[in-house]
Amino acid sequence: MRGIVRRELFPIAGVFTISRGSRTVAEVVSVELIDGPHRGMGECVPYPRYGETQEGVIEEIENWLASGGGSRMALQSEMKPGAARNALDCAFWDLEAKRAGKRVWELAGLATPGPEITAYTLSLASPEEMEAKARENAHRPLLKIKLGGGEEDIVRLRAVREGAPGAKMIVDANEGWTLDLYTEIAPTLLELGVAMVEQPLPAGDDAPLLGARRPLPVCADEAAHDRESLKGLTGKYDMINIKLDKTGGLTEALALREAARAAGLKVMVGCMIGSSLAMAPAVLAAQGAEFTDLDGPLLLARDRRPGLLFDERGAHPPATELWG
Repeated sequence: MRGIVRRELFPIAGVFTISRGSRTVAEVVSVELIDGPHRGMGECVPYPRYGETQEGVIEEIENWLASGGGSRMALQSEMKPGAARNALDCAFWDLEAKRAGKRVWELAGLATPGPEITAYTLSLASPEEMEAKARENAHRPLLKIKLGGGEEDIVRLRAVREGAPGAKMIVDANEGWTLDLYTEIAPTLLELGVAMVEQPLPAGDDAPLLGARRPLPVCADEAAHDRESLKGLTGKYDMINIKLDKTGGLTEALALREAARAAGLKVMVGCMIGSSLAMAPAVLAAQGAEFTDLDGPLLLARDRRPGLLFDERGAHPPATELWG
């Protein structure tokens, strides 16, 4: 078996802004594992919030491959959770499926997957711009709203609700709030039909959530990575956002999903902004999740071909030509 690692860029349609900054391009790393006639593909999105860069992730992957590689299960202990392991893990799943002539969900012992309704994200902007964007996407059943922690957050949400009166809404504070702010605005968010807020407090400073009254459900994102991180979330959060770039691949994502549910936490499956190749394995993890946020390809100016199918039923499982 040999591997090929690629640095790839996908232009974003417009500008994508969160409280930490803006981007116009998605920087991804893809891995191709080759074993005779069989090829397995995986993609990850290095995330600076976790100290990752394209160059660093490529180096991690190449070093692991140069050491002789191994198996998907060996990978779990030989590489730390994160983007690099995600790309390799998903490439292994794809390769194993192609070797066996089966779909990944068969190999994993999962039920045949179906489409999952996905959120569509509105990035942080002025209330007027966000209302216009909401109006353009008012036909979508679930909108995810990026907020910044400033005084205009409620104004932004009222504008989005004006633009999309029938859509269900979830919000992402990206670690930009305090407990006092959450407590102050939670009733208003509930009145506006917001169903959940992601990571209102900084992941490293979320102790105030422990035992706090949470009328608006709180989802751990930056605070939730793999099963090891679960022990610090109980009592603070109602839900966790599982992203394969944080778990280090589909293998850990599936295990984390079951462990979270066993711990009484609900599940959301999300993504970084990547192509359909990055979303494909996440669709399997998203089966039955309370919320799915796999809109990465919808935010790009161009996607891989073939890409995932998105329609009124949601994000569909991948065709074999794409992955798995």
